[in-house]
Amino acid sequence: MALSTGTTAPDFTLKTKNADGLSDVTLSSNFGSKKTVLLFFPLAFTSVCQDELCTMSSALDEYAGLDAVVYGISVDSPFSQEAFAKANSITVPLLSDFNKDVAASYDVLYEDLLGFKGVAKRAAFVIDADGKIVYSWVTEDPHNLPPFDEVKAALS
Repeated sequence: MALSTGTTAPDFTLKTKNADGLSDVTLSSNFGSKKTVLLFFPLAFTSVCQDELCTMSSALDEYAGLDAVVYGISVDSPFSQEAFAKANSITVPLLSDFNKDVAASYDVLYEDLLGFKGVAKRAAFVIDADGKIVYSWVTEDPHNLPPFDEVKAALS
């Protein structure tokens, strides 16, 4: 079962890739200053993931206005994620959980999805500036999008 509200969010450092190269993103660097939205998604270059991340990209200013930073996390390589972001004008920073440690620590890793082992479930977590999970949503059906209205409400 995915981590529940009130739980301290497991810290992590993951790679992201953009035109400037590879860089590290550490969750706890937001603690004390910003709220964080984590969107786990199964795989780059799939239609539902594209819909989710394009929707979120178009709303990033709203999330910034709620004093939140948003990250998308999948088990894809940072290089695949960069190509996916470029191809779809995705501006949400995408973080590579290639080793599957973070999805496992949040308990959102499929044992088997269509024959693929260790793919992230579609999930959303809102983490307050103190590092506590204040909203947790996960679906077993990768076709379901997160309830974005609930995610925003958790940031208020």
